[in-house]
Amino acid sequence: MERTVVNTQNAPQPLGAYSQAIRVKDGELLYIAGQVGVDNDGNLAGDGSMAAQTRQVYENLGNILNSVGAGFSNVVEFTTYVVGRDSVWPFMNARAEIFPDLFPDGDYPPNTLLVIGGLVREEFLVEIKAVAALP
Repeated sequence: MERTVVNTQNAPQPLGAYSQAIRVKDGELLYIAGQVGVDNDGNLAGDGSMAAQTRQVYENLGNILNSVGAGFSNVVEFTTYVVGRDSVWPFMNARAEIFPDLFPDGDYPPNTLLVIGGLVREEFLVEIKAVAALP
């Protein structure tokens, strides 16, 4: 599978840790349902902590990717939902701490970040779904 990051000067530059696009040649697509900040036992990570929930979400995504022999380098798109505008910067700060380990080359997948009024449970602060291209 060939995965190429696209960042052109002919469009606005990313405002954070994401790329404008990713071009994929060959490969099978894996669509990962939105993950929230709960562990395998259903326990919420860090009561009310955006950082803890964000770390748990990426851990959950990583576990799903690993289960099919993939990793974060296979991710070609994220869609991120955060609850309330006050959650945007705490999420972005947490992501900035996590991404260097997940994407050491700095080639971040495109990400659409949406601010919403709430998720399925009131205590959930962030949900992320992903698309990965498998070799």
